[in-house]
Order: sequence, then C-alpha cells, then structure tokens
Amino acid sequence: MSFLSVDSIPPVVRNRKITGMSAVLLPFATDHTVDWAAFDAHVERTVEAGLIPAVNMDTGYINLLDEATKTEVLQRTMRIMSGGQYVAGAFLADQPGAAFNVDEYRRRMNDIEAAGGTPVIFQSYGLTQQSDNDIVDSYRQLSGACDQFVGFELGTVFLPFGKVYSLDVYRELMNIQKCIGAKHSSLERDLEWQRLQLRNEVRPDFMVLTGNDLAIDMVMYGSDYLLGLSSFCPDLFGIRDRMWAEGDSRFYQLNDVLQYLGFFAFRTPVPAYKHTCAQLLHLRGMIASGLTHPNAMSRPDSDLSILEAIREQLSVYEA
Repeated sequence: MSFLSVDSIPPVVRNRKITGMSAVLLPFATDHTVDWAAFDAHVERTVEAGLIPAVNMDTGYINLLDEATKTEVLQRTMRIMSGGQYVAGAFLADQPGAAFNVDEYRRRMNDIEAAGGTPVIFQSYGLTQQSDNDIVDSYRQLSGACDQFVGFELGTVFLPFGKVYSLDVYRELMNIQKCIGAKHSSLERDLEWQRLQLRNEVRPDFMVLTGNDLAIDMVMYGSDYLLGLSSFCPDLFGIRDRMWAEGDSRFYQLNDVLQYLGFFAFRTPVPAYKHTCAQLLHLRGMIASGLTHPNAMSRPDSDLSILEAIREQLSVYEA
C-alpha cells in the first residue's frame, strides 16, 4: 500500500453540502421475526433526517436474507419513498472459484430499478476473483442493465468475498458514466484520500462514498458517505451534516461523539456492529427490541451500559 505525503492530502472543503446515504438496519422482534413496522419507521426516520435510505445492504443483513424478505424490503421501501431517491444492494451469493454471473446480477438490478431504487453492486467471489481487466469489463456489462448504479469496494474484514480495487480499476469505474459513485470500505484513510485525489482530477461529479465508520470526518475532505454507523442515529448525522454546510463549529464536537460510537460499534468482530446498532436504537426508543438477526454475530449485554453513556452524550443534540 502506498501512502500520501501530508502535502498531497486533499484539502478540507468547507461549507459543502454532504450527500449522506444511510444503510438501514433491518430490526427484529423478540420472536426473531422481522419487525416490519420498525423497519418502515426507520426508513421514514432516515428520510426525515435528510439522508438517502440504503436498503438490503450489509446493515440490513443482505447475505442472510431469503428472497422473499429481500423482495419485501424493496416493496416497502418503494411505497414509503413514493418516487423519492433510495439505493439498494444487488447481492448474489456464490462460492470461491465461481464464475461471474452477469445474468443474475442483471436480474437483481432490474428488480431494484422496478421498485424505484438505484442498484449498489455488491461484490461476489465471481466478480472480485477476476483480473483487473475482467473486473472492469464486468462493470461495463452491468452498466447496460440500468440507468445508473453505485459501485462498492469492500474490505474482507466485513465479508470474505470483498476486494479493494487498484487505482487503475477505480479510474475505469469513473469512466463508466452510469456509475455515479462508489462506496469505499477499506477503513484506510490513505486509500480513500487517493480516490478523492483521483476523482478531483478525472471526474469531479463522481461520489466517493466513504464507508469508513472509523473515520467519519472524511466528509471534510470531499467524501460523501454510505455508512452503517449512520443507521444508529440518522437524525444526528443529518444535524451534523447541516452543521458542516452552515459552518457551525459544533460539527466537530458532535462528530467526535459519533466517532466514539463508531470505534466502539465496529470493534472486532466487525460484523457484530449490527447488533450494537439494534441495541442503541432500542435504548433510544426507536425500535421495540435490541435483538440482531438470529444467524448474525452478537454483542454481550455488558455493552449496554457503555451505549447508555454514549446515548446521554448524544442526547444534547437531539431535536
């Protein structure tokens, strides 16, 4: 991995309107079934905060859902959004050594567009285990199946089929006009700064969507975001983003507390952050249960006292 010198780091972009996409948690009831009323309310809460809902993402347990549940998520989101903008994960499960399944990706992208959403191309073994040239060609093939899409780089700390692309691949993604941006989830500042630097040179309208829940201040340098952390408190992320656009110095203090939450929630094992999200939303009175998906990693109940202390720090910013 190459590192930027301090002088090469992209400058802070003040008073910028941040585009925030928030990966919506799929809540579960005490009987371990999906709490659909809580899901609907959380999508609505995300929109009211000024954020763009992102459904059927990792935060929504996309790799653990059956087809009927994924379809129900899309249909409910379509009804709630009534033509408003949202994005959704186009995910297919495969195994190491699998071939790239362009037809299945296209089917899932078509399902998302038919429900009024914009596809986010989840990685798969078949996509990421190809050569760089073949990866780029795969995205070009997918671009013919939609009006627009969002790319996605995912570190293996999140899911084993993830891959962080070379800058050459990233440049080629920017050259696909239907690709409006790409979520970057390496959890490495330098890699994201390199992408911002390249974006500024090649295609200024391309969104570098930070997925770095350990460095949510990357928005100061020109990143937008597609985060799981924002699902813990979309209302407060919306307030933080408006503070930045208005030049309000309270941005820094609120960002610090949110970042503290991020470091606690995204500690090893990282995938258990979804349970932490449910725990905090339950403490905030926003969902009826703090349970996670029955097949997902969980956190200990001892986390609750720490989350309660963080909730108290955040409460001063609540409307």
